[in-house]
Amino acid sequence: MIKIGILGDIGSGKSFVSKLFGYPVFNADKEVSNIYKKNKNCFNKLKKKLPKFIISFPIKKKQLQNAVLENKKNLKKIESIIHPEVKKNLKNFIKLNKSKKILIFDIPLLIENKIYKNNFVLVYVDAKKKDINKKLRERKNYNKKIIKKLRKSQLHLEIKKKKAHYIIKNKFKKKHLKNSVKILLKKILKNERNST
Repeated sequence: MIKIGILGDIGSGKSFVSKLFGYPVFNADKEVSNIYKKNKNCFNKLKKKLPKFIISFPIKKKQLQNAVLENKKNLKKIESIIHPEVKKNLKNFIKLNKSKKILIFDIPLLIENKIYKNNFVLVYVDAKKKDINKKLRERKNYNKKIIKKLRKSQLHLEIKKKKAHYIIKNKFKKKHLKNSVKILLKKILKNERNST
């Protein structure tokens, strides 16, 4: 099985690129959203740690944003409860898809949380800052301060870029990106065949 980890800046199009590969995707942001909506146990733990902000279930993103904006240490508190759940779901995802040839991992903190192993193929999605910012502003829950804090909790982009085995340019043009992913997938498959 080939495990492909997608790296890049917030808003660089990692999720879109992940889908284009055409294989099962583990999307950490979606997993976190589901935990906030459905996991009562996590809600109780968060309520205990952040009683001033976590009021009702399902947890609303606004409550979490307010907690992070008031004190950046609150981000660590949230992560300490949420990340173990995400890791549990990740293990289940791999188990469920163990017969698949390729799995895609769209996890913002893939390197930071030491989730990836040496057998991961790392792909960095490279996009221009102005294009990224334009895309971010189009998001429903866009909050400049939150984005800034999230970026600070991540490794510097240059380090991620250096760690990547492949770099894919995202000019936010669907057709161009589809072709780029197609070419990249062929390259990855060829290289994996040659290395075995």
